[in-house]
Amino acid sequence: MSEKSSESFQVVLNTTKGQVKLDVHPEWSPLGAARFRELVESGFYADIAFFRVLDGFVAQFGISGDPNVSREWRTRTIKDDPVKASNKRGTVSYAMAGPNTRTTQLFINYGDNTQLDGMGFSPFAQVVEGMETVDSLYSDYGEGAPRGRGPDQGRVQKEGNHYLKQGFPELDYIVSAEVL
Repeated sequence: MSEKSSESFQVVLNTTKGQVKLDVHPEWSPLGAARFRELVESGFYADIAFFRVLDGFVAQFGISGDPNVSREWRTRTIKDDPVKASNKRGTVSYAMAGPNTRTTQLFINYGDNTQLDGMGFSPFAQVVEGMETVDSLYSDYGEGAPRGRGPDQGRVQKEGNHYLKQGFPELDYIVSAEVL
């Protein structure tokens, strides 16, 4: 790991509701922090929807609005980091489909979701400014299909923002992200 990826850094997410500033902690999750920096610096988190916003639980994002970009990153998994920090309100972790499946999808914890710690969800950052912005994200679509009436993640991967903007026009987005 390079020295650049082992140092703490900040990222600003410019959203449709306002700014959110994150402190990124490589000492909590070195591989997760390094991947996040790589994604932010490559411009990945531009025009990205908060497609799964569940009050009291999480605000999830990180599927590219461009299906070609999603396809490129879908198989670029990183290994799990040990859980060194707890999934408390305002922390940021990767979504995953099982061991060693982290790619680009992230979530911000709305509450103290310490039950996720034992499931291997390793926080790598925390919101230090703008949690009120996160709290204001549109959440009325709820859980994604097929369990809820929110966006189907498979369709988001295949159809991108065209699908989201047509079927879920109220969603909020990350307009841009930058390392400070």
